[in-house]
Amino acid sequence: MNKHIRRVASVLFIVVILLAIAITRFYSNTSKSTSHGTVKTDIERRIESDKSGNCIFEDGNGLYGVLDPSDRVIVQPEWLELSFAGQGRCIASKRVGGNVMKGCVDYEGNIAVPFIYRNITPRSAGSQTLYIAESASDDSVVVYDTEFVPMFRKVWTTCNIAGDTISLKSSSGTYTYIVGDNGMSFINAAVSGETLGCTYSFTIRSKPLLEGLDPAMLEYMSSAVGRYLAFAFTGDGSYVQDIRTGGRPVFTKLFPDEDEIIAKKLAGIKSVSFYMVNSDDGVPHYAVSVSADTEITYNAGDSDQPAKLRDDYKATVEFSGSSENDLMAVKGDFPVKKPEYPEPETEAETEPVQVPDEGAYQENYQEQLPEDGQ
Repeated sequence: MNKHIRRVASVLFIVVILLAIAITRFYSNTSKSTSHGTVKTDIERRIESDKSGNCIFEDGNGLYGVLDPSDRVIVQPEWLELSFAGQGRCIASKRVGGNVMKGCVDYEGNIAVPFIYRNITPRSAGSQTLYIAESASDDSVVVYDTEFVPMFRKVWTTCNIAGDTISLKSSSGTYTYIVGDNGMSFINAAVSGETLGCTYSFTIRSKPLLEGLDPAMLEYMSSAVGRYLAFAFTGDGSYVQDIRTGGRPVFTKLFPDEDEIIAKKLAGIKSVSFYMVNSDDGVPHYAVSVSADTEITYNAGDSDQPAKLRDDYKATVEFSGSSENDLMAVKGDFPVKKPEYPEPETEAETEPVQVPDEGAYQENYQEQLPEDGQ
């Protein structure tokens, strides 16, 4: 599964979450409307109360619900587990398809988070509380805020919190945030990718640069750069057909006008740099510069055998946009338009005669003289 497919899968996962919320809310509301006021609830014991006086209770069947301060049932006792999560919500669990799954309900019994997780854990990050939800299907992680709204348009493979620092990892990168009173500050991004069998990576530590970026934007641009390189070397337009360009032909191949070239091979990617560029359209512009280790096979003059050369060529891909949804590529090219071919070899020159130096000649001559000097 390539990086683009994984990115699409992550977005689809978030969509599934939203659809699951809508569906479960519908059935929850339907259930409440048909049973309201018809069932008497037995209160077996009271468990804990929140700051507003609402209380979690257990009924005679060992299921849990919530009472308001007037002992009116505001969350029906239908949950295997229930715990307060603030903002008028509770983390709850119920059996789904034979498995115990966790989600979140509000004090009106609405489903705030679908029951698709094996665990939902509150974690302190700086002065804020985050909720880390672990998917039961693929071990992915979704990070929710205190109102149980996903904080990112992505799912993660891991989430680590230490003090006021949160580190999020995906299949394409690792991203670090500092959590403060006014929200989260993006402080470090390490992004990686692969194209034509060659891996590449780049790291961004500039806070001013990261202020206008998020992991989804960085991974989109990284993926687009990899696909552009594949197109530049192979000429296969399918690599770049789904990169947004505003309908303009912005991508060029590597040395498209060199008829002498027989084959081009990407042997490696030596360096990648990411930076902002000036623009006149009022929209942020970003550029990714790549040094591509390239092997070229070409026709060498009158020789019957093709020749090869290897050199580094710089490619630049420029993007404009302020979010993942409006990012588009505005340029993708290799500025160098022609390789520096080696000079043709001339006929081999006659090897010079090796003459010993004078000292060596005298020494050799003396060794051949008779002992009497005659």
